[in-house]
Amino acid sequence: MTAYDKTDVVIVGSGFGGSIPAYHLAAGGAKVTVLERGPWLETKEFEHDYLLGSSYTRAFDFVVGDGMSVLGGNCVGGGSVVYFAAMPRAPKFVFERHGSIGRRMWPSALTRDSLEPWYDRVSESLPVSTQDWNDVSYAGGLWAAFCNHSGRTANPAPVAVDNDRCVNCNFMMAGCRFDAKRSLLTNYLPAALAHGAKIRPLHEVQRIERIDDGDYRVHFTIVDDEDYRLQSGSGTIDAKVVIIAAGAGATPVILQRSEAALGTMPHAVGRYFSGNGERLNTAIINEERVREVLGLSREDGKVYEANHIGKGPTVANWDKLDGSLPEYERYSLEQLYFPPGLGTILAQVPDGDEPRWFGVQKKEILKKWASWLTIFLMTEDDNEGVFGAPPPTGNAYRISQQMLGRGPLKYDPTPNTRHGWALADAECKEILEKDGLAKVAPWTNDVVGAYTVHPLASCRIGDDPATSALHPNHELRDHPGIFVTDSASVPGALTVNPAMTIAALAERSVPGIVRALQARGVDVTYGAPAPDGSITGRRAVGKLSLVAGS
Repeated sequence: MTAYDKTDVVIVGSGFGGSIPAYHLAAGGAKVTVLERGPWLETKEFEHDYLLGSSYTRAFDFVVGDGMSVLGGNCVGGGSVVYFAAMPRAPKFVFERHGSIGRRMWPSALTRDSLEPWYDRVSESLPVSTQDWNDVSYAGGLWAAFCNHSGRTANPAPVAVDNDRCVNCNFMMAGCRFDAKRSLLTNYLPAALAHGAKIRPLHEVQRIERIDDGDYRVHFTIVDDEDYRLQSGSGTIDAKVVIIAAGAGATPVILQRSEAALGTMPHAVGRYFSGNGERLNTAIINEERVREVLGLSREDGKVYEANHIGKGPTVANWDKLDGSLPEYERYSLEQLYFPPGLGTILAQVPDGDEPRWFGVQKKEILKKWASWLTIFLMTEDDNEGVFGAPPPTGNAYRISQQMLGRGPLKYDPTPNTRHGWALADAECKEILEKDGLAKVAPWTNDVVGAYTVHPLASCRIGDDPATSALHPNHELRDHPGIFVTDSASVPGALTVNPAMTIAALAERSVPGIVRALQARGVDVTYGAPAPDGSITGRRAVGKLSLVAGS
């Protein structure tokens, strides 16, 4: 089956980078079509298990590269459906980072202060709230107690969670069936639909070409609902503007595959990939020492009680988010729940014999799964990831029916990146092992290389054409009318969860996209309220909208 259509705007992907422009452009009067390669799952379809074929595997994309593996969302709503909803704002020093290029990597017009009104807009739209200590899980409180005992501080993380709806089931990584997690399915996407936007699930974009009238033609295939290796049709859709928001692991692949038709891509397309400097450490808790030293215990004596109590990240240590520290020595440490599967495979045995990720000793710590505490480390890396030649279709060579693929990303961590990892690992170990409270070890890199759930920067914005794929307004260099608004556009590691910054940048990009559409004869305006009708954020950014794309 083949299909053909025409619209004003095609948006590739429905995560933060896709849903936010979809709402604003549709509300402003443009005809908008969103192409999403994953399924459209309803709330009732989010299952409380991690079995193959469940919402867990249907909604995820896990791509193994050479030295780096990427876990991302694969469904309508994108990463917002499977994220843990932690929404901190990036520290000010992030915007001044030099990284691997030796000079400021962010556009000169973009600072934390200039992004603040756009952060406010996102906070209002989702909305985002600051938790107090009554909202945190036992695991989060335990991490806070560890930090306090070792002379550090701890903070409840800001989250996009309705705590009145949350039942503390800890299944939010497989999608929230209570609509407590404020994914894009609860705000921007339904608002976009209300204004006439069309969302087409299971449509995987393969390439883009320029047609004779100056518009763009987007080529897609239709993916089977159960076996993502199979295709049931193909088609094209023409548009005056194309917004690519397929995620940092897929956006550059689409552009690379389009080069034959579109012409030479900017040098930075598929380069400077960042894994947000991420690491995971597993602590095996000594419950008896925790009771003796910290005076803390659960009734059953276990931190998690067979895995499912509480939320994902609820408490973070931000002591090292200090702009006076040297680059690569700044990081955050966040308590995290990671479900069975990769967590049990990649966790290493503290103080075990090498290798420590399998064998008899590993079997013994698996018996203590209910008393693990996982700490998520977000550091500064060197943007050393590079994408090789794209696969024939999709962003990876599909290995299994769902979820698993082999991708073209190559990642060889530099001494700078390894230095940041080592410092964060050492800090984590010092906090957790004080007075015999726990034993800790980083997850292994032997199985799938380094790993990230927050891929960034593979088509980043910047002032320098040699090191950035996008103009500061998110338009692809030398290809007017193509914009990238997802995590690929973020210049580098943020040292915190990136969803809030990705969303704020997407908000900031919309006025420039509106101007591009107007220049192409589309009757569209900018200025819609937040999805729920709030206008405080609109007023805050109104005077910025004229210059945001400059």
